[in-house]
Amino acid sequence: MSSTTTDQMDGLPVVSKLYLSSSCPELKAESVISDFSDTEEILSEIERVVTPPIQEEQEEFIIESTSLPSPIPLSRIGLPTTTTTAGLAIPTALPSSSPLSSRRSLEWQFKGLTVWLELEEFDNDLTRAVEYFSSKHNSPFIPQSHTTAIYGMEHLSIEEARARLRTVRDLIPQWPTFAKPTGITSDIAQCGRPGQVCDIAWSELTLATNPQHEAALDILYELFYGSVYHRDRPWKPHNSVAYDNPETNHLSLLDTIMYASQNPSLLGMERRVAAIALWSTVGKMGDWECLERVRFID
Repeated sequence: MSSTTTDQMDGLPVVSKLYLSSSCPELKAESVISDFSDTEEILSEIERVVTPPIQEEQEEFIIESTSLPSPIPLSRIGLPTTTTTAGLAIPTALPSSSPLSSRRSLEWQFKGLTVWLELEEFDNDLTRAVEYFSSKHNSPFIPQSHTTAIYGMEHLSIEEARARLRTVRDLIPQWPTFAKPTGITSDIAQCGRPGQVCDIAWSELTLATNPQHEAALDILYELFYGSVYHRDRPWKPHNSVAYDNPETNHLSLLDTIMYASQNPSLLGMERRVAAIALWSTVGKMGDWECLERVRFID
C-alpha cells in the first residue's frame, strides 16, 4: 500500500498513512487520498478505493494529524450518572436520538471478573465517541470507555478481587501514560484465534505498549494471580469505541475514520490512566457491573 498526505482543509487535520483493515467486513482501501479541496471529495475518493475484504490478516488504519487543539484539562462535565451496588457513580448514555432500550444487545456470553483501565478524557471525547457510534448504528452501548488489562478471572470471589484491587496503588502509584494512539482498527474477532476471547465486531483506538506498560501489567497479574501466571506477550492495548454482533454488524470503518478526523483529540493526545476498575463481566454486556474503582487521578 502507498501513503500520501493531504493539505489542511475545512477544519480537517492533515492526514497521512491511511491504512484500512483488510479483514473488516465492509471496507478495504488499496490506496489513499491526496490533494482534495473539500470533505466531499475526500469521502468520494475513499469510497472509490473501497473493495470487499479479500484477506484474513488484519491491518491497522493509521492516521497522523497535525494542527491539534491544546489539551483540555481533565474535568467533571456533569454527565448523567447511575450508581452501582458498590456506590460508584458512572456515566450513563449521553442524550441521543435512539434510547438504549431500542439498540441491539451484544449476544456473546462473557465470563468472570475483569480489570479495566479508564483513560483520561479531553472534553469527554472517548465517552462521546462510544455514544456516537452506538446511537448512529443502533448498536450495543459500551457501558464505560476502557482498556482491558485482565479479562475473565474465575479463581477469585468478588470480595477477594475487590480487596486486591484496593491495594493496587501501593504497587503501582500511577499507571504509565499511553502515547498517542498508533491508529484505528476495525475488525471481527473469532473466539479461539490468538488473543481473541469472543465473537464480536469492534472498532478501536489502537494503543502501543512499552517496557513500562509491560512491567505494570506483570505487577497487576501477580497481584491477582500470584507469582505463577500466564498472559499474552506483548500486550496489545486498545480502547474500543464500538461493538456489534458479527451477524448483524453495522459498524463502518469509513465512519470511524471520518469521526476521528473531525475529533482530532482521539488520535492526537497522550493519555494518563485516570482509574483502574473491577467489573463483573459474567453474561451479556447488558449484565456487566462495576464492582470497584481506584482512581489514579482525582
